[in-house]
Amino acid sequence: MILKIPLIGVNHCIAHIEIGRRATNTEDPLTLYVSGGNTIVAAFDSGRYRVFGETLDLAIGNLLDSFSRLMGFKHPGGPKIEAYAEKGGVLIDLPYIVKGMDLSYSGLLTAISSMVKKYKIEDLCYSIQETAFAMLAEVTERALAHTEKKDVLLTGGVAANKRLQEMIKIISEEHNANFQVVPREYSGDNGLMIAWTGMLYMKCGKTTPISESHIRPKWRLDEIDIPWR
Repeated sequence: MILKIPLIGVNHCIAHIEIGRRATNTEDPLTLYVSGGNTIVAAFDSGRYRVFGETLDLAIGNLLDSFSRLMGFKHPGGPKIEAYAEKGGVLIDLPYIVKGMDLSYSGLLTAISSMVKKYKIEDLCYSIQETAFAMLAEVTERALAHTEKKDVLLTGGVAANKRLQEMIKIISEEHNANFQVVPREYSGDNGLMIAWTGMLYMKCGKTTPISESHIRPKWRLDEIDIPWR
């Protein structure tokens, strides 16, 4: 107010998508956005990002973080799970829950919590990755077949996982789509993604009056008009 600088409200999920599009020079992808708080398959259509599938409970990052704490890993636990998983080879039978285009991870976490003392740490990490990521690949592939997009973008903090990248790249190639992944330095939450999305709004003349500004933790990306596309 003192400096008379415009305020621009930015949706966190949209910022992850836009920094991914910008960093990879991808115009119109099917996006798999995976983070601690969100697991969403989305694509742009008719002025908004449309959700084609999402988690019904835990986000994939929340699942991995909860499992990490269970195993006693120091934060961030994702890279430690990935490193142990590379040494595992026994696939433990875990709940695989896909309901239409949505998925659920709470049952998987409950099940693996009871197995910690029964299996090697490498096989536990290997199994939770393989099962959880296969669920993501299934709903992403189904959305890709429906939308027929020519590009697939993997973004969000969990996008840094090499095994997940490998799985999504395989399904992309099977549908003749180009696979793109946000650079690691922009995969987690960062100020640049907020700044860049704010610039997109600014170029379209969209600002937020202070009297209308507030925090919206449940602000869905499919509720928001995208004026720059």
